[in-house]
Amino acid sequence: MIRVLLAVLLIALTSAGGAHAQDFEREARWRAEVVPSLVAGEAVDIPGPGRRVFLGLLTEPAGADAGTRTLLVIVHGIGVHPDHGIIGKLRMDLADKGYATLAIQMPVLASDAPADHYEPLFANAAERIANAAAWARNRGYRDLVLVSHSLGSRMSNAYFDGAPAPGFRAWAALGLGAPFSSKFAQAPGLPVLDVYGERDLDPVLKSAPARERIARASGGRQQRIAGADHFYAGREAELVALVADFARRK
Repeated sequence: MIRVLLAVLLIALTSAGGAHAQDFEREARWRAEVVPSLVAGEAVDIPGPGRRVFLGLLTEPAGADAGTRTLLVIVHGIGVHPDHGIIGKLRMDLADKGYATLAIQMPVLASDAPADHYEPLFANAAERIANAAAWARNRGYRDLVLVSHSLGSRMSNAYFDGAPAPGFRAWAALGLGAPFSSKFAQAPGLPVLDVYGERDLDPVLKSAPARERIARASGGRQQRIAGADHFYAGREAELVALVADFARRK
């Protein structure tokens, strides 16, 4: 009987771990789908946790060299890739406005994994953001701004919580479905643009007042986009203009 109980416990623990296991095969499938169909930018390999490289999509406008140009590191939401939906729109349209963009692949789980299962991956996500910033600086970029969406904004908050120095001049947090962490709120260290849609998800709408206080205290601001949903469908141009204006050097 004891052996049976131990076997059942082992199976349960293994199943639970598998449900939260980082899905590198899914990342590889995203890469195989995205890279051959790129119409703008180039695929780059960025060193990641555990010596695994992860995908970045770098789009560099013609003109000034890296040392004089702002680069926007763009972090996507749950379970997708760095050219998906609004992220693909941001990376290409912001490049059209003169910014270099680096959209990066974040860790993913199985396609049916809920958002709370991603929390154990936040440390990995934070390391990817840090490594992307270091990669960009090695490429010659000195002025970095972080742009994140949805779960990617929670991952970005985790990055700032653990970073000894911000590493970025500013942060545009889009569709953050929770208040900023208490650690970040105590000493944000950089201006924050907090953006959400009028028809956004309930967690985003409910936490908006708390986020606004932190955004204003940081020297940034909060902006609600009228008529927009969580993915800014039909309001993409307004979002791009808002982020571009915020990223402009003051």
